[in-house]
Amino acid sequence: MSVLETRQLTRTFGAVVAANSLNVTIQRGEIVGVIGSNGAGKTTFINMVTGYLPATSGDILYEGTSVLGMKPRQITRLGLARSFQVAQLFPQLTVLDNVLMALAAAHEAQPSMLRHFETAEAVSEARRILQAFGVAHYADSEASAVPQGARKLVDIAMALVSKPRMLLLDEPTSGVSADEKFPLMDAVMAAVRQSGVTVLFVEHDMEVVERYVSRILAFYSGEIIADGPPAAVLGNPRVQELVVGKRAPAREEAFA
Repeated sequence: MSVLETRQLTRTFGAVVAANSLNVTIQRGEIVGVIGSNGAGKTTFINMVTGYLPATSGDILYEGTSVLGMKPRQITRLGLARSFQVAQLFPQLTVLDNVLMALAAAHEAQPSMLRHFETAEAVSEARRILQAFGVAHYADSEASAVPQGARKLVDIAMALVSKPRMLLLDEPTSGVSADEKFPLMDAVMAAVRQSGVTVLFVEHDMEVVERYVSRILAFYSGEIIADGPPAAVLGNPRVQELVVGKRAPAREEAFA
């Protein structure tokens, strides 16, 4: 069963076509990577699907229901969540309080009601979530004081507290050191497997893409120029010319 489907999805900015008639179908349980150079249309696509940018034309179906024109919060409540390239945390709050804020939002409580939401049950749930992502030791630290990789993990953990059925990640390893990227993605994928969520993520690091996805969408100039298994897409001459450059053949298998 498809979780997400876009039909002739288009976005223009004046004479510039940022997304041109995109037809994408994502099946339940897939882990899909989105690649492309800067300006290729990747983030435009993610922003339209999650309601942060209106489409010029076309349609977006989530679990068979059109979400075109819906606000981001409405789409999140339907079960489609996202994280951002720059972690969206409250820097002066502790890591634990950031997760409590996300839990409060998931229960449709107002942010001003955070102190009323700090029940023993909520705190226990927040600490369990941080433990699942391997960042429980930062619970009482201010978000601004923790390493970039940990902030990314907290941001993704916050996106998962509402128990979405699909998660969109915008460059999860951006700004993360080479030593941190695989441990970060291992933690994310472990949580994804446990929750059974479908994942679509934009990523510029081809090592990360090859290791964690079973399918790649390659964008160029607002269009999808290849869609398929990693080895086929990364070995595609047009993708090599326009997106990744000449490289060693991709591995045949993907690691989930």
